[in-house]
Amino acid sequence: MKTWDGWDLPFLDESHKELIQRLQSWIELDERDEARVEALSLRDQCAHYRKQFAELGLLDLVVPSPTDPSNRLDVRSICLAREALSYRNAMADFVLSMQGIGTAAIWLFGTDRQKGRYLAPCREGRTTPAIAITEPDGGSDVAATRTTAEKRGDRYVINGAKSWISNGGIADHYIVFARTGEADGARGISAFLIDADTPGLRTGPNMDIIAPHPLSELFFEDLEVSASQLLGKPGEGFKVAMATLDIFRTSVGAAAVGLGRRAIGETIARMQGRQLFGKPMAELDLVRTRVADMVTDLDTAALTVYRAAWLKDIRDGSFTPEVAMAKLVGTEAGQRILDSAVQLFGAAGLRTGSVIERMFREIRPMRIYEGASEVQRLIIGRRALATSKTH
Repeated sequence: MKTWDGWDLPFLDESHKELIQRLQSWIELDERDEARVEALSLRDQCAHYRKQFAELGLLDLVVPSPTDPSNRLDVRSICLAREALSYRNAMADFVLSMQGIGTAAIWLFGTDRQKGRYLAPCREGRTTPAIAITEPDGGSDVAATRTTAEKRGDRYVINGAKSWISNGGIADHYIVFARTGEADGARGISAFLIDADTPGLRTGPNMDIIAPHPLSELFFEDLEVSASQLLGKPGEGFKVAMATLDIFRTSVGAAAVGLGRRAIGETIARMQGRQLFGKPMAELDLVRTRVADMVTDLDTAALTVYRAAWLKDIRDGSFTPEVAMAKLVGTEAGQRILDSAVQLFGAAGLRTGSVIERMFREIRPMRIYEGASEVQRLIIGRRALATSKTH
């Protein structure tokens, strides 16, 4: 495995150097430790990384202190961390990202009581969060939420189902989006903080996918929750969901960059060491042009990702199109890079358990979760057409 060494990009500054060194040290840990962790159950793997990242201070990157008056995160640091973690182990990246995604709505919209109760345990790696947006028939369409929350006095009664929920079955709390009916469509959805042991909440068995991680369905059957567990105001659920995604979508692109960078390193080593037609594959023009496309894709993706992160950190205002570009360009480039790596590795790239085969499975879901590539294109195109002037 080639060593990840961070990016020499104009969007990073001196404050990121120490983080890059910490991430390098983590990547260079004894690889035998990684093999031991992978032998554990999915639940225990997640517990291992949560504890480790809390000790290393990495959870501080994605979960702000409940007493922090700035109430913000450095998106460039999140991107660096996700790139580095996915470079070595996608499950580690999953754990870090979910600690952030499952708590962002709390520090963005929560009350002081909610922040005090939920943020510190997640920041310290003692509890596991989750966010429940997707429904069995909803996909990326948040506004199509069918789960209902009927107000009865000072409580809400929730009925419905969620699907493909990361950390489902192991989470200590869920941020759940349900239709409260203030208006049609997106304006009639609210967000609730629901503890995992609340009566009326049931989780299904783990859902097996090509890149295994804790994932399940959630079922709500006359679940009662206090109105004090609302995040934001009634009817603001869509706003809560989009604000969360607007922070972490950029970092999905960064995770894809990490996979792409590792794939290129592995491919170059393979091409330099493998003989074909009497000479190293690295000397074949077809290989050189394929690798050229891979490294060009990688640099383009990295620049797009870290530009969006820099805008979120430095500039005021909304940068939703740039965030959408970061996820779209990062994940689509990562997919092309991994496909080329498999092709250049040949049959060895298809062998179950090989690094390239594993990363090929891990990159594919990134083009779907947190808004599929088609959704990102809609966001970008809609904004461009709305702001461009006809000449």
